[in-house]
Amino acid sequence: MNEKEIAEIRRRFNAKRSNINHVRGCCVSSEGELLAEFDQSLAFLTEDENEKILSLIKKSLSGYVGRNLVDIEFSTKQVLESEEHKTLMTIRNSALADDTAIHSLYERIIESVKMEGNYIILLATDKYDVPSHGVDGEKRDDSEQVFTYFVCCICPIKSSKSLLGFYVSGNPFRSITADTVVAAPELGFMFPTFDDRSANIYKALYYTRDTEADYSEFVDKVFKSEMIPMPADLQKQTFNSILEQTVSEGCNLHVVKTIHNQMNEIIEEHKERKDEEAPMIDRSKFVDVLTSGGVQSEQINAFEERFVSEFGEKTEISPRNIVETKHFQVKTPDVVIKVNPKRTDLIKTRVIDGEKYILISAENDVEVNGIKINIE
Repeated sequence: MNEKEIAEIRRRFNAKRSNINHVRGCCVSSEGELLAEFDQSLAFLTEDENEKILSLIKKSLSGYVGRNLVDIEFSTKQVLESEEHKTLMTIRNSALADDTAIHSLYERIIESVKMEGNYIILLATDKYDVPSHGVDGEKRDDSEQVFTYFVCCICPIKSSKSLLGFYVSGNPFRSITADTVVAAPELGFMFPTFDDRSANIYKALYYTRDTEADYSEFVDKVFKSEMIPMPADLQKQTFNSILEQTVSEGCNLHVVKTIHNQMNEIIEEHKERKDEEAPMIDRSKFVDVLTSGGVQSEQINAFEERFVSEFGEKTEISPRNIVETKHFQVKTPDVVIKVNPKRTDLIKTRVIDGEKYILISAENDVEVNGIKINIE
């Protein structure tokens, strides 16, 4: 799914637009014990409660494509024969009414998800009358098809602290007792995907909030996909390791700045063009970046070989998984320097009288501990 398609579905999670009339799920202990099940009609909840539930579901479609949101693909054989795909199709087609399929999904999730505290598995289904588009691209009132899908969220249950509350009238100070709250989802998925504004039963959209967490066991149990996505932060660590080991002594500040600047340029150009598809980088683009950074051909060949070995021949990576867009950091065991990511030109490295130095160009006012200083 591209960003525009995800945004169109996200807009569904509003009490006035959604056809979600009930949610189903269960509560699971940290030890993996199923504590309780629920099948809650939203008609008996307040508008505020409805909005909060829909907000939780909406968050499982948030973040960046290629970083927090990844397409999981099913092979033709899986679609025709596998129990995993059959379970998802049954849940979708029965509008959460098939107990056997629901409990099969619960079991797969409980077997593969480990959390510190209790959590809930929350399921919701929706039928979307997809409005057609005219030749000019404008939406029309008529609908050509109905997109039926369901969303699964895994949300931690957290305990709030006992606090002191203040009330304007009467006794102003009163204790607010500790309670449990449902937190934003840690992971989840939507099935099927909404590709080209229609159902694609060959894909599910997988979500993870924590880009460091490895939920490969969850993906394996629920989808049995041969292409389990590498967590975004692990992609960055792997890329950095490949770069350090293959470019070796040639891995200098100029090379790292070149990678950082060109990755950010790709992200900024994508924003300006308002492309529907998220920016993705393949092996050949990384080769171009390293070449422009002055890396030797022998080192680039070694980089390519390791890249294919770690990521695969045709893997594309989001530039957001390689660089930080909001800061540029230079770090030694004793010093950390944070730089405006658009002003990496201010940082240089030099060897002076045999000593290695990091040089920072001080163009304007310089403050140390909040005090303006002069540089003689």
